[in-house]
Amino acid sequence: MNYGYFDDKAKEYVITRPDTPASWSNYLGSTEYGAIITNNAGGYSFYKSAALGRFLRMRFNSIPMDQPGRYIYLRDRANGDYWSASWQPVGKPLDQYKSVCRHGTGYTVIESEYAGIATETTYFVPLGQLFEYWRVKVTNKSDKPRRLSAFSYCEFSNNWNTEQDLVNLQYSLFIVKGELRDNMLRIAINDNLPGDAVDFATNDQACHSYLALANAPVTAYDTDRATFLGMYRDYKNPRVVELGACTCSNAYGDNACGSIQSDMELAPGETRELLFLLGVGDTSTFGKRAVAKFGTPERAEKEFAKLKKAYHSKLESLVVETPDKEFNSMMNVWAPYNSQVSFNWSRSASLVYNGERNGLGFRDSVQDVLGVLPADPEACRERLELMLTGQVANGGAIPVIKPFDHHPGSEKAPAPEHFRSDDCLWFFNAVPAYVAETGDEFFYQKVLPYADSGEATVLGHLRRAMEFNLERTGKHGLPCGLEADWNDCLKLGYNGESLFVAFQLYMALTVYAEITTKLGQRSEADWALGQRDMLQANIQKHCWDGKWFIWAIGEDGTVYGTKNYAEGQVYFNTQVWSVISGSATPEQAKTAMQTVKDKLATPYGLMLSAPPFKKTSIDVMRAVLFNAGIKENAGIFNHTQGWGVMAECMLGNGDRAYEYYRAFMPAAYNDRAEIRQCEPYAQAQTTYASVSPRPGNARTSWLSGAATWAYYSATQYILGIRPEVDGLRIDPCVPSTWPGFKAVRVFRGKTVEIVVKNPDGVCKGVKSMTLNGEPVRGSLLPADRLKKANRVEVILGKLRIGEVDCL
Repeated sequence: MNYGYFDDKAKEYVITRPDTPASWSNYLGSTEYGAIITNNAGGYSFYKSAALGRFLRMRFNSIPMDQPGRYIYLRDRANGDYWSASWQPVGKPLDQYKSVCRHGTGYTVIESEYAGIATETTYFVPLGQLFEYWRVKVTNKSDKPRRLSAFSYCEFSNNWNTEQDLVNLQYSLFIVKGELRDNMLRIAINDNLPGDAVDFATNDQACHSYLALANAPVTAYDTDRATFLGMYRDYKNPRVVELGACTCSNAYGDNACGSIQSDMELAPGETRELLFLLGVGDTSTFGKRAVAKFGTPERAEKEFAKLKKAYHSKLESLVVETPDKEFNSMMNVWAPYNSQVSFNWSRSASLVYNGERNGLGFRDSVQDVLGVLPADPEACRERLELMLTGQVANGGAIPVIKPFDHHPGSEKAPAPEHFRSDDCLWFFNAVPAYVAETGDEFFYQKVLPYADSGEATVLGHLRRAMEFNLERTGKHGLPCGLEADWNDCLKLGYNGESLFVAFQLYMALTVYAEITTKLGQRSEADWALGQRDMLQANIQKHCWDGKWFIWAIGEDGTVYGTKNYAEGQVYFNTQVWSVISGSATPEQAKTAMQTVKDKLATPYGLMLSAPPFKKTSIDVMRAVLFNAGIKENAGIFNHTQGWGVMAECMLGNGDRAYEYYRAFMPAAYNDRAEIRQCEPYAQAQTTYASVSPRPGNARTSWLSGAATWAYYSATQYILGIRPEVDGLRIDPCVPSTWPGFKAVRVFRGKTVEIVVKNPDGVCKGVKSMTLNGEPVRGSLLPADRLKKANRVEVILGKLRIGEVDCL
C-alpha cells in the first residue's frame, strides 16, 4: 500500500494519505532549539535537551502516538462546522477532507482542503534562532464570501524537566501561569524565581516561553487547557472551538496551553496569512525581539529560503545517479539527512525516546560521525573532540556525554564495573575517517584532556583506548566484555571474553599501525602489530567453530555460539566483523558469510542471532526478555545491517550485498508501507524478523546507528567512493545487472564527477580509470592530481591474470 512518494527535485517526501500506518515524523531546528513534527502536526519542542528542556508537552505511547502537537483549528462562523488544518486531531472523513504533507530537510508543509477552504501551514525553525514559525495560509476556494475563525493550539509543559512535568504532579500542577502580555501569550514556570543563565536544567528557576501572532489581530485567547478543551473532551472536539470563541482564560496552576483566536473574512479566491512565532524566553525580551525582527511574512520567506539552502548545500557533497531510483532518493536526500538528525540528537528525542537518554550516548555518537563527514567535516571534528574528552585516563569512557554540562578534566570516571568494552574502539572507525576526508593528519597531534584528569594527543587517546582492552583480557587472551560490549544484552561476567570486541581490537591495532607508519613512528607500529599477532593467535585457537565464529566465552569458561548451543547459535556481529577487521582467513570469511546467508538472512534484513532465546538464563543473555524475533532476541537490528553489506562487498559479492541492502532500505517499502509501517524515508532501530508473527514491521525510527551505517556502507562500499589520506578511492562493488552509475563527490573543496561503466556485468574490479583524460593506475585518485573540477571514468571488468587492482 502506498501513502506517498519521493519528490527528488524538491528534496521532499510527499505524504498523500494522512492515515499512515504510524505517525510519520520529521525534525526541525538545531541542537539548541529542536522540534519533532508529524504528518498530522503532532510532536513537541525542546531547548537543548528533550529530557530537561521540553517546553511543549508530549504524551508518549498513546494512540495516535504524536499528540498533542501544533494545531490550527478553523471554524465556519456561518454554520458552526470546524476542522483542523492537519487531518488530525479533528479527523474529518477522508472522502471530504484532502491532506498533503511535504516533509523536507528541516521543515514540514501541511496542506489541506475542506468545505471550499484550503490551507497551507509551513513549520520550521530559522537558522540560529530560538523560536519556530507556523506560517498559515488560508484560501477561500469557494464562490462565496466566508467568515472564519482560526484557533492555534499547543500544550505547554508545566516543567521543562519531563519527569517533573509528567510524574511529579503534586508539584508541577501548581507552578505554571499563562496570560496575554505584550500582545502575545506569556507562559511562565516558577515565575517568582530568577532564571539561571548558566544552567538551563536547574530545576528551581523561572522558565518562560511565548506564542505570538505577528501579522493579524488577536481576537481572543486562552492559556488554560481545561477551559479550551473542556473537562470531558479532547483535541478532536475542543469546547472553545465548538462554541466559536476563546474566553481569555489565564492559566494559574493546573495546565497551560497556547490558543490565539483570529477572525477573518475572505472573499472568493482571497488568501489570508497568519504568522505564529513559538519560542523560549520571556515576552518582554526574547518574544518582543523575535516579533520585531522576524514577524513579517516577507522575513519568514527569507528565513525559509536560507534554511533550505543551508541543508541542500550539504546534500551536494555527494549526488548519485544509479539504475535504482529508490536508492537514489535515499542517497541524495534521506540517508544523509537521517544521518544528520541522528548526529544531532543521538538517541535522546523522538516519538519513542522519552528523555531516558539525556545526552549523547558515547558509542553511538562516535559512530554517527561517519554518516555526516562528507557533508560537514568541521562539525564532525568538533564532535570527535567532544567525545575524545569523554574518554577517561584509563582508556575507558563515560557512557553518556552531555554537551550542555560537560567539564573535561573534572568529570568523575565510571566505577570499574560500569565500563563498557567497545566504547573507545569506535574511534578507530571515526578518527581515521575524519583524517581521510580532510587530509588533516595534524589532528593526530592535537592535545585534548581526558574527562577525569590528564591529557594526551589524539594519537595518545587512541593508544590508550587499545591499552584499556589489552589490560582487561580473560583467560583465553581475548578482551573482557566488562559491563557490556556493543550488545547490552550480553552478560558474560566482568571477566568474560567478547569476540566482537576482539575483532574490534584487531582492527584497531591494524589501523594504529597504519597511522603510525605513515607518521614515521615505526616502533609504535611494531608494537601494535606484535599485539595484533598475539590476539590473532588466540582468536584462531579458541573462536572458530568450523562453519562460523562463536559469540563469546563466559567468565565460567562456557563457550557461547557453537554448533552445540541450542539458542543464539549463530551471532551475526562476530561473522561480519571477522571480515571487516581482516582477522578471518579467506576461507573462514567465505564460510562465515555463507552461514549468515543460510541461518540469518530474511526478506526484511539480517537477524542478529538465531535461533531465538527462550530458555537461556537472563543472567547470561538479557535478550530473553524480548519476544522472539524482536530486537536483540533474533530480531533484525538495523544498526548492524550495513556491516553485512560491507562484509559482502569486501568479499566482492555485489549481488548479495545489494540484496541485503534493499532488504532493509526504507524506500524499498514505499509501495508496501503497510508491512514496514514506519516512515519509508527513515531508518528504524529494529525490524520484526520472520520468526515473529509480524515479520517486516519496523519500530523506533530516525535515531539509530542504522542511519549512519546504511549511508556509509552504500556510499563507501557499494558505490565504493572512499576517501583516504592520499586521495579518493573509487572501488565499487555493485549488482552485476547495473550497467554503471554516475556520481558527483565534493572532496576537500574539489568537485569530482565520476562515471562508472560496467560492460562485462561484473560486481567488482576496476579494469581501468582515467582522471581528466589521463590514465590512473589502480583505483586511487591521488589528491595531488585533483583540480578544482574533475572528471573520472571508471571501467569495471574482469582483471587479467597477473593484473592487480592496487588496493
